[in-house]
Amino acid sequence: MKAVRIGGVVGYATCSPHLAETRVVVEDVLKGRGGEPAEAEWIDARPLMPGVSALGEGPDVQLWPHLHGTDAMYLALLRRTG
Repeated sequence: MKAVRIGGVVGYATCSPHLAETRVVVEDVLKGRGGEPAEAEWIDARPLMPGVSALGEGPDVQLWPHLHGTDAMYLALLRRTG
């Protein structure tokens, strides 16, 4: 996240439904490195998809072939806070 200016947003997207490639990656980023917590917040991606149903509890979005007619795409947004 240090490569992003304060207030900047990073979108992390994959075409995977696997937790190890989606939510776990984002959670690891938020844990930080070397004992220092990441200076970032997870922001809600669901408002960026108006009209798309069954987006889950958020703040990330996992799309599913059987629900959305797409690949199993994933989206998380992180904003640098410091």
